[in-house]
Order: sequence, then structure tokens, then C-alpha cells
Amino acid sequence: MKILLDTSDVQAIKRIAATFPVWGVTTNPAIVATGRVQLFDLLPAIRDALGGKGTLFAQVISSSVEGMITDAQKLYERVDNLVVKVPVTPKGLQVIKELSAQNIPTLATAVYGSAQGLLGILAGAKYVSPYVSRIDAQGGNGPEVVSELQSLLSMHAPESELIAASFKSPRQALECMLIGCKGITLSPEVFDLFLADPAVAIAVTQFEEKWKGAFSTDCL
Repeated sequence: MKILLDTSDVQAIKRIAATFPVWGVTTNPAIVATGRVQLFDLLPAIRDALGGKGTLFAQVISSSVEGMITDAQKLYERVDNLVVKVPVTPKGLQVIKELSAQNIPTLATAVYGSAQGLLGILAGAKYVSPYVSRIDAQGGNGPEVVSELQSLLSMHAPESELIAASFKSPRQALECMLIGCKGITLSPEVFDLFLADPAVAIAVTQFEEKWKGAFSTDCL
């Protein structure tokens, strides 16, 4: 199971990576723009926050085929262990196909349907990311799309990997894990909610109080 963070917040990445083995970090143009740090300054900072490890994902910016290919080449040449994110559009499929021929790894992104995601993989992408909560917001069923896409990949492209994205709650992410999804990317806010149940803190406090009451010490 691969857990990735979806953010440009370097301090949040550093905080979470200090306590949990984060597999990688995903970004997109909107996330990078929110942080207002240039991408080629941001990516090394993210790498440092991960302790020099992990896989980074960054998206092309250009809207033309030639421009997206150039963006991808620049990203891949300048950042170690990077996967280029390409939207699954007619132009994007052409870009994924060409980058695959150049041995540049890609993630098929902006996926709202299982057939669309499969096309991205068949064009040459190694990874694919369906947008779970965005699909739900449009009246669809995000986990169902993940399930369908997972089945399609198992039958037609077993070497590829599905990394579900766009979660608003831990429950959404758990539903995809239960389906068998091997990778998810979470915002730091949703990651923190996995540990936010107040009952946990209460239970830990009770353990400490009982121990101190019996042994007058807070350690072994």
C-alpha cells in the first residue's frame, strides 16, 4: 500500500514524513500556484522534506502537444525520481505515447471515468489517478470508478498502478482501499483526520494516569 501526500506545503510534508513512511508527493499546477513557490525551487525542497527519498509527481503546464513534451523533458531531466503527470485528453494521450517512447514515466491524471483512465494506461502511462470526490461531486460514484478501473487494469495492464486521488475524508479513502486500491494520495488535512478521533487522546491519557497512580513514574 502506497500513501502519498498531495500538497506543496513543505512543512506539512516534513512533519508527516517524520512519523510515517510517505511513499511520495504529488503536485498539480493549482497546488503549486497556491504555495507561490516556483516549481523548480519547490521540488528540491519537497525532496529534502522526504529525507532525500520518495517519488515526486509534477504536472505539465503547456496546453500544446509540443509544449507538454518540452515541459516533461525539462522536469525529468532536472528532478531525480520524478513522474510526469499528463491529463488524459486527446492531446494528452499523444504526449503520453511519445513520452513512453522516450522512457519518461508518466501518470495519467484528470481522470473522471474508468474507460478514460484505461486509455491513459494503454497509451503508455505507468500510473493513473481517478479523482474520487470530484467524480462524486458531479453525481457519479468515485469508488465505483476506482473499482472498474482496477478491474480493467488487472485484465489489460497488470504492470500499471492505480493511485486514487481527490479525497475529502478518510472514509472515502478507506472505501478505495477496501476495493483493493494499492495507492492513494491525500492532502495533509485528510491524512491528519485518520488520527483525529478524540477518543484516542482520552484513552492514552487514561493509560498514563493509571500507570502513574500505581507506580509514581511515567516510564518503565
